[in-house]
Amino acid sequence: MTVLRLADDGEAADLAAFLSRLLHYDRAAAVRLRAAPAGGPGDGGVLAVFGRPPSFEVLAIRTARLGEPAQLDTTVSAGELLDGIEEPAGKLGVPAEVTGPPWAGVLPPQGGWRRVPGLPEPEALGRMLAASVAEFRARDGELPPERRTRTERDRIGREIWSRTVGDTHLPLRAVHAAQSLGFLRAVHAPAGAASAGPLPEPYSLLAAGGWLRLRTPHGSIAVRTGGLHGLSVTPA
Repeated sequence: MTVLRLADDGEAADLAAFLSRLLHYDRAAAVRLRAAPAGGPGDGGVLAVFGRPPSFEVLAIRTARLGEPAQLDTTVSAGELLDGIEEPAGKLGVPAEVTGPPWAGVLPPQGGWRRVPGLPEPEALGRMLAASVAEFRARDGELPPERRTRTERDRIGREIWSRTVGDTHLPLRAVHAAQSLGFLRAVHAPAGAASAGPLPEPYSLLAAGGWLRLRTPHGSIAVRTGGLHGLSVTPA
């Protein structure tokens, strides 16, 4: 078994939390792992973990800093990968490769991303998301018993979560997925930050090669601009 050394136990804990959330939506989830040696000496590089929670029609991307350089590109069971995390030691045991689902062969580009304007401020995103969840629950509650079917609930969900955010083409389901996977946690200024200049922008929207990506300090959500079809969008 390949063993990766993460930068610290915090990276291991964050990765474990991400995998746990993916498994909440799909107990048989698979993830694709990518790692390459870093360019500079003393830098272990980054491990990128890609997953697709079936309720949201998006790709979720979580990165973890590596303590030692590694070369890796494989698809594995998310559950087995979670079992292989040793948080106190900051280690990750990579399980045997599995036959990847179709999405694992169609990943966003690694470079060429450009900033896209029009994304609302984090507080506005939060209000928009809360209002949409409330709307779904209200409309679902108004359905008569004979129409309270999965098909009807998915229709309502698809209508709500396909709406775009602000002055962008980003579907609201991407923000919902980011919230559900723990990517929209508040960003707090560290001690002494007032004299160290402004903090990095907490959320940003990027575009490249037919993809949009909502990037946050805790992970990214990517969607294809042509759409991904055939999945339920009933909110959790």
